[in-house]
Amino acid sequence: MDDSLILEVADFEHDVLTGIYSEETGEPQPLRISVQARMKPLRRYDPDTTLDASKNYMDLKFAASGALPEGVHFKLIEAVADHICETLLVQDRRVEAVTVKIVKLAISEKGEKIGVTLHRERDE
Repeated sequence: MDDSLILEVADFEHDVLTGIYSEETGEPQPLRISVQARMKPLRRYDPDTTLDASKNYMDLKFAASGALPEGVHFKLIEAVADHICETLLVQDRRVEAVTVKIVKLAISEKGEKIGVTLHRERDE
């Protein structure tokens, strides 16, 4: 069995221009985003293992915030998730797969978690 390492940033909120209905367009909407990146781990992580043996968790958060193009309106949150996946896969060849979960907070009426989960494997 092959080992895998899953890095995760979960449930952070970021405002994104998204939506298809008139009440959704024009203003950023709050999204709750979780990102997982699967990598092949080292055989062993000693106490003095350096960061370059893994990936900085903040790269995951950046892909779902700062790397989203400013001023671009994503009609679907699927497109937001797609952009996050592609950013992480292009950014680091060691990333084997990415899973992005997005919840649209503005449309929840009674605390439901309405959104999408996109999982993308590296082609190769």
